[in-house]
Amino acid sequence: MTRPLLLGCIADDFTGATDLANNLVRAGMQVVQTIGVPEQAAPDADAVVVALKSRTIAPEEAVRQSLHALRWLQAQGCRQFYFKVCSTFDSTPQGNIGPVADALMDALGADFCCVTPAFPENARTVFQGHLFVGDVLLSESGMRNHPLTPMTDANLVRVMQAQSRGRVGLIPHAVVRTGEEGILRRIAQLRGEGVRFAIVDAIGNEDLMALGQALADAPLVVAGSGVAIGLPQNHGLRPSAAAAALPPAIGLRAIVSGSCSTATQQQVKDFIDAGGAAFAIDPLQLVGDGDAVIRAALSWAEPRLAQGPVLVYSTATPDAVRAVQQRVGVQDAGALVEHALAAIGKALVQRGVRQLVVAGGETSGAVVQALGVEQMRIGPQIDPGVPWCFAAATACGADVHLALKSGNFGTPDFFRKSFGRLA
Repeated sequence: MTRPLLLGCIADDFTGATDLANNLVRAGMQVVQTIGVPEQAAPDADAVVVALKSRTIAPEEAVRQSLHALRWLQAQGCRQFYFKVCSTFDSTPQGNIGPVADALMDALGADFCCVTPAFPENARTVFQGHLFVGDVLLSESGMRNHPLTPMTDANLVRVMQAQSRGRVGLIPHAVVRTGEEGILRRIAQLRGEGVRFAIVDAIGNEDLMALGQALADAPLVVAGSGVAIGLPQNHGLRPSAAAAALPPAIGLRAIVSGSCSTATQQQVKDFIDAGGAAFAIDPLQLVGDGDAVIRAALSWAEPRLAQGPVLVYSTATPDAVRAVQQRVGVQDAGALVEHALAAIGKALVQRGVRQLVVAGGETSGAVVQALGVEQMRIGPQIDPGVPWCFAAATACGADVHLALKSGNFGTPDFFRKSFGRLA
């Protein structure tokens, strides 16, 4: 008999899903991440994170997929649900955070929900309803130039209000720092005023732990991964190394990077500066003959794999990304890169790679789908928000260790240190 499922999670992209699962594991939960909604019953775990690729699709389709995931989680007996969004609140005035959150609330019969992307360990803090990335406002960070979801407003009350139904309020840090009881009083006040969503301030882990306690009976949480560190305590769970145990790592090592974030650009540069073997893919060349580019990358990688990790990347500056978008369109430009890197990732596994790092949310989604991964066991953390995972790559007939890194996450030496953490 499997244990009861304590928490059911719906993530709007694949790296966001592992980010959330990582924090739950760190706090003592055993977690399985599924790629899409499973057809079978839930695996034996404390929590299941259903990874969707719904962040940038049409809002109505994001709602449909999220409700499908919710119904499956409800069928597994789950009673608390977590809609995982990006720690930089990636969205547009049309969604998809607001429309999905509204639909989940309606399906659960809920009238109030706390919302916060705060993750202080990864330099994402919320104060007076404004999201900071490091020491700058979201609107002044690299996210201002995101190719799909540029974030030009750091006021999350305003951002959430623009894409959701009902009023949006604030639980300020002055309340959060008073602890669980103070947060619950503020929630009761806001509900009495007819507020539907409340942005919650958090600038440190102690804030997230207090918020986690206050949310013990909440049917729905909408958040980045930060609040996850405060939820396992509600079930008597504590941090444990056993929760992150994975099989031993074997085989060749590789990195596939499609993110154009500032953090990933630094990681690519660090890897190359340290003498790492790297192959750059020019997105403009994919427009002409993508298959030729894929073949060239694999021909370059094959003789180098035995000497150590190789990096295949399409990471580029915002200007270079815009040049491709202007030629083929925003969506087609992203799809070209995703298709090429997914094909390369799959071919590398077929050539013996058993430890694979993938950078970028959209790229990660494309790679795991190409590998035929259906679910992953979550293991030890490399950097905040990025764990190693273990999965069956059914399309390749192999078991692999995977690290799916959000573009904005990780220290500059992330690529170089990742495999050492697994060992």
